[in-house]
Amino acid sequence: MDFLYKIVLDTGTSYEAYGSDSLDLKEGDFCIIVKKDKVQDYGQVQKNLGSMPPDKDRIELGLIERKANISDKSKATENQMLAKSAFRTAISQIQKLKLEMKLLSAHYSFDKKMALFIFTAEGRVDFRQLVKDLAQQLNTKIELRQIGVRDETAIVGGLGVCGQVLCCRKYLRHFDSMNVKMAKEQDLSLNPVNISGICDRLKCCLKYEHEGYLELEKDMPRRGSYCECSEGIGKVVDRNLLTQTVKVHIEDSGKCIYCSKSEVRPFYPDKHKSPQYQLRDHREEEIPSELKALNDK
Repeated sequence: MDFLYKIVLDTGTSYEAYGSDSLDLKEGDFCIIVKKDKVQDYGQVQKNLGSMPPDKDRIELGLIERKANISDKSKATENQMLAKSAFRTAISQIQKLKLEMKLLSAHYSFDKKMALFIFTAEGRVDFRQLVKDLAQQLNTKIELRQIGVRDETAIVGGLGVCGQVLCCRKYLRHFDSMNVKMAKEQDLSLNPVNISGICDRLKCCLKYEHEGYLELEKDMPRRGSYCECSEGIGKVVDRNLLTQTVKVHIEDSGKCIYCSKSEVRPFYPDKHKSPQYQLRDHREEEIPSELKALNDK
């Protein structure tokens, strides 16, 4: 039986590969992988993803050939030194060609048949001349790969405001599209500092917590709506989806009280249906222009 593994390279990039259970691979083991272009690679098992799904395209995956031995590790260390030299060479060529790109890492395949360079850039970059120059100087096949800012952060790593290792570095394998509306529907402050991550894009946790917040929002009074509670008639001025409580401003007494969702009832007097008494729900407000830039394109 074959298992699917997440393999991480010395540069921090990762991909999926499969191997037989007879290899007895464990997290932290180093192994030799044969990729679809018949190039050998050297990487470390980061995670066992379970049995190989029957609908998974094996051609696109790497095949784990065997566990790495001492000799393999020595060769991999030598390749890492060569990659550092290749990185400096590439930086020099980028500056010479005046290309608007930021080089992040260089990686030699285990058999030295290919050198992979990863970079970021604001837009499309014509790197054809760069590939020719590097192939001539390094005497090997050259591959340049452009990645986004989220992928860059996943490679570099770091700690989030929660104090934990960044989710993109720790376990996320795919980045879903996100928008500011998700933050609004979670009653979060639309301050870019609060809802954006280290990558200057919306925090990934907005996506996988979104469905839960939508469930919590069901039957919750909206801000600006009127309700009836034990103290009388009032207007909802704030709410907390996690605790399922609302802050109600009582019109007669002028004081504010906190009530659970079950302690308030909608109130629709005719006078409160007039536009002058309506307060727009915060989710319907126009998104500030500076926040729109955080949306995934």
